[in-house]
Amino acid sequence: MGKLKFGVVSLGCDKNRVDSEIILGNAKDNYEIVNDPKEADIILVNTCGFIESSKQESINTILEMSTYKKNYKCKMLIATGCLTQRYGKELMELMPEIDGILGVNSYNKLDEIITDFFKNGEKEIYCNYSDVNINEGKRIITTSTYSAYLRIAEGCNNFCSYCIIPKIRGKYRSRRIEDIIEEAENLVQNGTKELILIAQDTSRYGVDLYGKKLIHELINKISLINGVEWIRIMYCYPEEITDELIDEIASNPKVCKYIDMPIQHISDDILKKMCRKTRKEEIIEKITLIKKKVNGIALRTSLIVGFPGETEENFNELCKFVSKTGFDKLGVFKYSREEGTKAAEMPMQINEEIKEKRQEDIMLIQQGISKKINLQKIGKIYKVLVEGFNGEYWYGRNYEMAPDIDGQVFFKCDKVIRDGEFVDVKITGSLEYDLIGVVCYESCK
Repeated sequence: MGKLKFGVVSLGCDKNRVDSEIILGNAKDNYEIVNDPKEADIILVNTCGFIESSKQESINTILEMSTYKKNYKCKMLIATGCLTQRYGKELMELMPEIDGILGVNSYNKLDEIITDFFKNGEKEIYCNYSDVNINEGKRIITTSTYSAYLRIAEGCNNFCSYCIIPKIRGKYRSRRIEDIIEEAENLVQNGTKELILIAQDTSRYGVDLYGKKLIHELINKISLINGVEWIRIMYCYPEEITDELIDEIASNPKVCKYIDMPIQHISDDILKKMCRKTRKEEIIEKITLIKKKVNGIALRTSLIVGFPGETEENFNELCKFVSKTGFDKLGVFKYSREEGTKAAEMPMQINEEIKEKRQEDIMLIQQGISKKINLQKIGKIYKVLVEGFNGEYWYGRNYEMAPDIDGQVFFKCDKVIRDGEFVDVKITGSLEYDLIGVVCYESCK
């Protein structure tokens, strides 16, 4: 009898994706990995449980995958991830379709629950959490080989009033520098050119393990790896961004001039209720410093609208700030009332219609800003990481664009280009979020 065929459906954020890749890496010795759920004997759904919409998506996906037990080869359905860490026992009781449940720190139990299920039909649940362990190990990369996420820490100590992550993922735990470097070297040896540093808070890296912030030193060490061309930094909390980090971004040619700095709001009243550590004046000072020190910096942020008690005055203050600051990239989320958080118990909850209207208003402002910024790029030449061809245009990203969230550069080229190559593209046109151009042929190999 051959190996059982094993497939994973990964939902949620890029941190969850890394977990899925570790699960696949651990499973490949004992199971045959397949991409098509129709071929799988075992399907594992790695769920997200961050906000209400992601919880619903996870439940719907589990139900969808359960149909493969009736209509195709699937014999066992496993659920893991943030949703199961929050509601493991409830899910097992309410969803008989599930044959096994793992928490976010229980992947070492995968073989055990599979063996027990196939041997005697036992449905098991392992959701014990460790504030010490970090999910590490060999990965099967599910993104393109030339771009990969590199998780540098797990958990969070910020305890924002709207967020359940510390209760799911535990306290902040940095990975050892040597382990991160070893993983980065392995990724590069397998063709990765862009390393995207992620954690719940990357800028805090090292504090727990080494007694000080060392993200700038880590970035410098990664940049010394032969073959790394781009290092991109995500999830930097404004209060944790040091002068040393800013200087490293400014001076290191391998570091993308790009910072993802989620501020969530700008009104001091709302920031205080959110239990955020920065206030309006500090945020503005940090943005001003970054723009001054880093030539060509692309700033991304994320905001939450409709937080409990957010008045029209608070919201108008946010709109004015967004208009004046001119973020290169910006995402807006509607506040989601999550049980177990401080904000869920706050008075003056905002109704859904107001949340949706405020989200639309901010995105309209940002659309105009992005369009104006992109118009100014016409005539400029950018180094572009090629990601594919759509039948008419080649497409890829420049340093200002993180995968999946920031738009793309579409360009003409008569030559065949391999995915993962870098080419120079002259911008000839622009849209709200994307750029259009033509390749500089001397840059094509």
